[in-house]
Amino acid sequence: MGYFDRRNSLKMRRRKAQKKKKEREQRRRAASAKAAKAAKRSSAKKEKSSPPSKA
Repeated sequence: MGYFDRRNSLKMRRRKAQKKKKEREQRRRAASAKAAKAAKRSSAKKEKSSPPSKA
């Protein structure tokens, strides 16, 4: 049994797939968090720059 026979076993394929899935999910979360943070920052600026309402 060679080195790559163990590396290509069903167990290893599952482990590698799970690792890739988690990395993809982490990148997606980081990108969405960055976008949300940028959106939050820009909306905060808009609120401050709006003139006070006369009520």
